[in-house]
Amino acid sequence: MFETLGFEETTAREASVLFALGIGLVFGVLAQLTSFCLRRTITGSDRSQAAGVWALALAVAVLGTQGAVSQGWISFEDHRLLAADLPVLAVVTGGLMFGAGMILTRGCVSRLMVLSGTGNLRALLVIAVFAITAHATLKGILAPLRTSLGSVTLPLGETASLAALPGGGLVWAALIAIAALVVALRSGNRIPALAGAAVIGLLVPLAWVGTGYVLYDEFDPIAMESLSFTAPSADSLFYVVASSAVSGSFGTGLVGGVLVGALIAALMTGRFQWQSFESPAQTGRYLFGAVLMGVGGVLAGGCTVGAGLAGVPTLGVAAILALAAIILGGIATHAALNAVSSGSAAQRATPAPQPAE
Repeated sequence: MFETLGFEETTAREASVLFALGIGLVFGVLAQLTSFCLRRTITGSDRSQAAGVWALALAVAVLGTQGAVSQGWISFEDHRLLAADLPVLAVVTGGLMFGAGMILTRGCVSRLMVLSGTGNLRALLVIAVFAITAHATLKGILAPLRTSLGSVTLPLGETASLAALPGGGLVWAALIAIAALVVALRSGNRIPALAGAAVIGLLVPLAWVGTGYVLYDEFDPIAMESLSFTAPSADSLFYVVASSAVSGSFGTGLVGGVLVGALIAALMTGRFQWQSFESPAQTGRYLFGAVLMGVGGVLAGGCTVGAGLAGVPTLGVAAILALAAIILGGIATHAALNAVSSGSAAQRATPAPQPAE
């Protein structure tokens, strides 16, 4: 469709960078205002409200994405999340690692990306280490680990997508959306928070359709992409250090937009504040968590946004499995940390403070 829009000096790839910048700006603003983060649904003091925001975003993303599929605008037929052979060991291992990492760093990647724009130096360092580790797992020294784990597959054939099951894609999308809506409506959130969550969810199909239909160019095709932060973080890191050798992409535009959007929201609400680490032990914990998320995000096929918010709407079994593994890894790690804290509480009268990200 892109060739019919009349652009003469702008390529589809260049347009996708600007498009992603706009998507990222909106996500950064709304994610900051709503404190959008899957980790908060596991460990936050406001778990119910956090779950409601995340669930409503997922409901809108699923319905919007599958609606676009039913209209024939986009197709996930050849998408990696719907591969006939499911790399089950890599997905489960990666999901567990990512879930553990987001507990240790007190934020999923999308949340830490947003916090980086608000002056949180802890989050910024985690994102940097996450990006380096993800790049090493994709193309560097850790790539053999990725290929080894990825070689253990489970043949699913057509059932790699829920759309192949009785009822078809729209029925399964409706079931997922209804379950998510129930969680959202029972969360006790106010209308502004739910409205922000709905717009965040709408960004997912908007990005799919934008890159897979509106910007599709038969002569110079680009990848169909949506919200994701694992590969885009690695790409952005490489672009920052070698922009004269590589060009920008949807991922680099998205990351840049999120950082700027979060900064704008923080400045407008008076929440911008420089923050840093409080002890070497805390620094080590965060760095270890960043490495776990970097490796885990690549193995699982995405983070809580890439494999979760944007992945589940594809109805791919791989995305659903990855999200389940991430949640399980987060719950298990949170329980383990609580057990350690309970055991050490008797040795000190005042527990060591933990930063609330």
